[in-house]
Amino acid sequence: MLRVKGIEVFYGDLQALRGVSLEVNQGEIVSIVGSNGAGKSTTLMTISGIRKPKQWEIQFGQESIHPYPSSKIVSLGIVQIPEGRQLFPTLTVMENLEMGSQFPKAKKVRKETTGWVFKLFPRLEEMKNQLAGTLSGGEQQMLAIGRGLMSCPTLLMLDEPSLGLAPILVKAIFDIIKEINQQGTTILLVEQNVFHSLTLSHRGYVLENGSIAMSGTGQDLLKNQHIRQSYLGL
Repeated sequence: MLRVKGIEVFYGDLQALRGVSLEVNQGEIVSIVGSNGAGKSTTLMTISGIRKPKQWEIQFGQESIHPYPSSKIVSLGIVQIPEGRQLFPTLTVMENLEMGSQFPKAKKVRKETTGWVFKLFPRLEEMKNQLAGTLSGGEQQMLAIGRGLMSCPTLLMLDEPSLGLAPILVKAIFDIIKEINQQGTTILLVEQNVFHSLTLSHRGYVLENGSIAMSGTGQDLLKNQHIRQSYLGL
């Protein structure tokens, strides 16, 4: 479904990504794990069209998407849930959800998609008229994911969805991600919570200092001694 080949990204003179290549197949959950500053968020922003690399090749299906603006990429079905959620705090829960369904394809099925989001997150339906800025951290993360789903993504990219959440909420969020995948949405997940993300994922990539250090199935990476020592403290 998605093929990224040899992307190089700079912030001024600082190189953030060094020849990053990865693939995501239809129906998979694929994780990109690594320490803070390794380049994980930059990878997602490059796929989304927010960052423009100096060297790149990004294909979605049979289409080369790297020349496209981010709005075009979203309309093709690639939707990113950003780190920090980036909700509209002065809009209600319902208004935030509707902001996720602005493209014609998504607008046509807004009612059906809203029903699906409320089934995944019953709490959001209870709070649909409440301002997003008044929600708890966990509720805001639910809303951020819900807003992304309103765009009817084929590929959903999540950037640190467990950041700042209590352990019980972390488990709930990962359970929801698994359910979204089981209902047909392909997932590309960026996470510092290495154990949870690799346990959930079919495959994973380890990003270190802007380069892919290793890759494999989620279970194989969890058994890798470097991963166990560097990221799991075992």
